[in-house]
Formats: sequence, structure tokens, C-alpha cells
Amino acid sequence: MLSDIEIAQGANMKHIRDIASSIGIKEDELEYYGKYKAKMSHELWDRVKDNKDGKLVLVTAINPTPAGEGKTTTTIGLGDALTKMGKKCVLALREPSLGPVMGVKGGAAGGGYSQVVPMEDINLHFTGDMHAITAANNLLSAMIDNHIHQGNELDIDVTNIVWKRVVDTNDRALRNIVVGMGGKINGVPREDGFMITVASEVMAILCLAADLEDLKKRLGDIIVGYNRAGNPVKASDLKAQGAMAALLKDAIKPNLVQTLEYTPCFIHGGPFANIAHGCNSIQATKLAMKLSDYAITEAGFGADLGAEKFMDIKCRMAGINPDAVVIVATVRALKYNGGIAKADLKEENVEALSRGIVNLEKHIENMKSYGVPVVVAVNRFDTDSDAELQTVIDRCHQLGASCALSEVFAKGGEGGLDLAEKVISAIENEKADYKAAYDVNLSIKDKIEAIVTKIYGGSGVKYSAKASKQITQIEKLGLDKKPVCMAKTQYSLSDNPSLLGRPENFDVTVSNVRLSNGAGFIVVETGNIMVMPGLPKIPAANNIDVTADGKITGLF
Repeated sequence: MLSDIEIAQGANMKHIRDIASSIGIKEDELEYYGKYKAKMSHELWDRVKDNKDGKLVLVTAINPTPAGEGKTTTTIGLGDALTKMGKKCVLALREPSLGPVMGVKGGAAGGGYSQVVPMEDINLHFTGDMHAITAANNLLSAMIDNHIHQGNELDIDVTNIVWKRVVDTNDRALRNIVVGMGGKINGVPREDGFMITVASEVMAILCLAADLEDLKKRLGDIIVGYNRAGNPVKASDLKAQGAMAALLKDAIKPNLVQTLEYTPCFIHGGPFANIAHGCNSIQATKLAMKLSDYAITEAGFGADLGAEKFMDIKCRMAGINPDAVVIVATVRALKYNGGIAKADLKEENVEALSRGIVNLEKHIENMKSYGVPVVVAVNRFDTDSDAELQTVIDRCHQLGASCALSEVFAKGGEGGLDLAEKVISAIENEKADYKAAYDVNLSIKDKIEAIVTKIYGGSGVKYSAKASKQITQIEKLGLDKKPVCMAKTQYSLSDNPSLLGRPENFDVTVSNVRLSNGAGFIVVETGNIMVMPGLPKIPAANNIDVTADGKITGLF
């Protein structure tokens, strides 16, 4: 079989105006970025905002393993299958970060014959949104240090600045740095650090803002640090929000591309789910709903991370909820959760599968607790035995979830028809009755405990002295009645990546708590989570190249 990039580069793409026209978008509502990409004008939303909403389907997964699950591939394949069935379907996905693309995980444009294209553009610079977010974030950093250098009228405590610089690259050397070195002319020395761009509060704000004015207000509400009296200093105190919004005036507009089978796809915003809220923009999702009968979106990593944040953060802020949830799993990944080494996953082992299937069971229970119908998509591999597949199907039925075998990687939309039929059936026969996992008016610690005990299955929560102090400070400011955004390893339901399957009797340790006031949530860092990843020993960047005629190779 051809590689992903070879399949994508061989695609016969349609002009983006034809893709837009298929869902009723007018040409004067497009802002072209070449022939195959476009941003949506603000006028489009004004025209369609009163349309009836299409059904919303959230695609999530079990905890990721080295065996791979194929969540984005399944999302795209499901969309193509619905299109093949004659349904009006629009996808809403996140933009890839250069960190994983150049690191170990790879991009986020799907795989095989279920991809969005142009794949190289999407996985690299795309329409420049990531760069605009980086620039806006770092402008604020520059204005903080300049204000201090110019006399510090706001009396900012240089030992209590919480705003970090960002770059969209995995670079561990930037996690902890010192700025302002080299004498008085270069500023005031202080400790600082970098996060990856997709962890920036600016990214979260872009994804949660209703429009440009809401974006500007949220940017102004960012708390950059505290003065020496202990009071918060906001971006608006530095008069930074206008210039930041100016840098983001185009980035806030959703991007339209297409799948290999011409299903329209909005790709907009790209927060990680392990250290940020893991969902594409509200604007893109709402547009997809207004322009389709079925809008398919996804949330990052496993259902304990992205899907929980979709339900408890995005749905609250957007006033939406899914009509069905698809959980992607593979026989191989479930055997891995059952203790089988990656090298041995091709061998039939129903016993190991039965041990590891508890991970899927917990995710099904969690999603059903939100009051939403659940369909399990088993991403099928040729090494899966009939006995193994039947084991998964039977267990799903016992838990009240339908189950479909998916072959979209090899067959595109054709391989997702069974899944599409089961999703439609679930929506038509089981009415969603959405309810969040916790009340935002609970205390911060009660909200954290609700997620740890209900969603992760843990026993309780331990707090570092630093985290407890931070929580007390947020409560004193009266800013505690917000959703919490958990930063946690993606590899386990716990905060320990080595605890596979369905761990029990574990505590989650909270190490750091910070307020994303502009985004409207409280970030809770657990375990040893890193907000700036590092590159692996052999990064994917080693294999990426470009030919003399501009053709990219080795991307996948």
C-alpha cells in the first residue's frame, strides 16, 4: 500500500469553491489561500446562524498506545461514509502542531484513504494560524518585560509573573530560561519559560471565542501575573489586547479544506488534550452544524481527556451537546492494555484482549454517564482474528453500546458504511440527554475530585503545597466558579503512564494550578505532565525533506 503522503499527493482535489458550494457557501464568503484552502468570512456566520442545527457526533478513543488507534482517520472515514450514503456531512477538526509533526506522534490529517488534503499544507504552516497565535502570545510577553523595564508603573512582581512565552516546536531546552541578561539596557533579569504554542491560553481563547469582539475581551482578561500587593495584573492593564486581536484577525476565521472523497472539512484551532482543552474552535463546530445534517468532530487523545473537556468545557461555553459519541478502539491496543508487548500484538490472544478490554469498558461507561448514545468503532487490522473481534462486539453489546468494524484506512468511506449506519441508528433511536460531570459552582477541589473519581476511576486527589496555595489564591479572587481543564498523561486513566487497562485504588497528584481567566477555565497540572514536550532520540524531522521542485518527502 502507498504511504499516506503518496496517497495524498496523488489526490485529484477539487477547487475549494466547489467544496464550499456543495454546502451552500457563496464564493464571496470565501477568502482564498490558494486553490485548495480558504477561510470563512464573518458574513457567512451572520447568514447561516439561524439555520437548523445538524446532528453533532463526537469521535473519541480509548487511551492511546504505541499500537495506534486511528481516531482522526476514523473521524474522516465516518464523514466520507455519510457523504457516500447521500447525507449532507461536514467535518470539524483541529489543526496539527509542528511539535508532533517534527517529533514522534506525526500529524493530524488522517491516514490511508481517509485523509484531509492538501495534507502537507495542513500538517505544516497551513494558513498561518499557529504563527499568529505564537506572535500574539509573545507580543504580550514582550510588553510585560518592556513595562517592567520602563519603570513598572503597575508594580508587577517579577517573581510572580505567570505568563509564558511559546513556540510551536518540541524544545525541552526552553522549559526553564532566564531573560533580561546582559545589563540594564536589556531589561530586568527574571526566570521565565516556554510552553508549546498549542498549550497557550491564546490558543484556548481563539477556540472558545464567539467572534472578534469576544476574542478581544477574553485577551484583555488574561492574567499575566500579580503585583507586589498580590492583586492580578491583566493584559488589559498593559493595553495589549487590541494589538493581540489585530494579529489574530484572520486566524479567528475557520479554514475549509476537503477529504480525499470531497467531504467538506473545517480545520481550526489545535489545543492539545493532555495539556490544554483538546477541541477545535467553537466557531468551526457551529458552522459545521449549521451547514450539514451531520457534523462530525473529534476531541484529542482518549475519552478521559479530550472528550471530558469537550463535554465539561466546550459544550457549556458553546451551548451545544453531541447527539452521539463514537469511541475508537483496536484489538491490538486492547491486547496491549492486557499486558502484551507491541512486538507480539499480531498473534491471536483472546485472554489478553479480555484483560485489556476493561480500558474500553471504562470509556464506554464514562461517555454514557454524560447521557449520550455510544457507538464503538473497531479500527480493523488484517491480523485481527474473528474470535478477537467477536469478543469486543459482544462486550460492547453487554455494556449497551453498538459496535461497528471500521476499515476506512484501507477503503475510505466504503469501509465506514457499517459505522455510519450504526451512528445514524443510535441518534434516531436513543435520544441524547446531556449532563455534565460536575457543577461549575462547586469548589475547585470538589470539581477536580469529581473528574478523578467519576471519569478516571481514582480514589482521591493529593495536592502539592504549591497547588493548594494557588487554589486558595484563585478562590480569594472570586474566580473559582469555572470549569477545570486537567493536564494529565494521555497513556493512562491515572496520572501514571505505566498504569494501563483500568487501574483502581490510585490517587492523582496535583502539582500546579493556574488560572486561564481569558479562556474561562482553571488548568490543573497533574503528575509529571510537561507543557513543553521534547524531541525523541530520532525525531520525525530526520526523515523529512523537500526535492528541488518543491515536493515534500518523508512527512509520513
